[in-house]
Amino acid sequence: MIRSVAITKDYRVLHDVPLNQLADPNIQWYWVDFHNPNEEEAKHLKDPFGFHPLAIEDCFYLLQRPKMDHYEDVHFFVMHAINAKTLAAEEVDMFLGSNYIVTFHLHESREIEDAWSRVSEQEALRKEGHIYAAYLVLDNLVDQYFPSVYQIEDQLDDIENNLNSEATEVLMSHIFEIRAQLLKLRRTIVPMRDLLYRVINTERIDHLRGHLVFFTDIHDHLLKLSEMIESNRDMTADMRDSYISLNSNRMNNIMKTLTVITTIFMPLTFIAGIYGMNFAHMPELEWKWGYFLILLIMFGIGFGMFLWFRKKGWFK
Repeated sequence: MIRSVAITKDYRVLHDVPLNQLADPNIQWYWVDFHNPNEEEAKHLKDPFGFHPLAIEDCFYLLQRPKMDHYEDVHFFVMHAINAKTLAAEEVDMFLGSNYIVTFHLHESREIEDAWSRVSEQEALRKEGHIYAAYLVLDNLVDQYFPSVYQIEDQLDDIENNLNSEATEVLMSHIFEIRAQLLKLRRTIVPMRDLLYRVINTERIDHLRGHLVFFTDIHDHLLKLSEMIESNRDMTADMRDSYISLNSNRMNNIMKTLTVITTIFMPLTFIAGIYGMNFAHMPELEWKWGYFLILLIMFGIGFGMFLWFRKKGWFK
């Protein structure tokens, strides 16, 4: 699907203007949106726009790292939206020309829809021009990152408080899932941060200086998101390490208990083994009180070792 909105010199809005009429001198700037175009619609990227073949190829070669390329008087952006359910990245491409922007996306994009509606309905935004429309798209994309990050922070708070008294193994499973989600977000947010850094420092985009403060604000948001991602990753790493330490300590206590039991029974087993050999000439076997004496000795050895281990603090 292809749709267009054109802004005239008196800031009126013209919807669905044919592409071959967008060069009308009365049109100050325009925005064309390609949403999952078919093969015939995709040809319009080449004619009438005449975009570079490499940029057109990048539109269909998913999924690329966010970037900015310059082609003569056209600037090509690869950006990422985030699927709120899966946290998977969804590519959104944008061409920025001298008096137009062209957006290209294969998935539904609420961010573009919101920016499109605001430009269509608010004259004050239309007066800002196509650079500001590009800012609205970028800003909406970045704003949609925050709910996903906040949701993960809430999950970490629930795990830390453990109000449902879940087992440690269940909590660790949640933590590893969260680390995987944070990795997905990091793969999107950090490249987008680098992209905005390039945008606010480039000298090749005309009329950008007048809107630089807006793009700097987006970069600040991405810096905040990056810090939140790293902070959450550190928190999950601390929780993981605490679990490993707790599990190791529990295993040490189990091994210590088993070692104490085994050590106590070693001399008892030795004595029982000696008198279980049934040799003919064993004087103690014929003594009337031999059995009871051996039991008393075995009990004394076991109880004595128990007291000794207790004095050493092995049962604390």
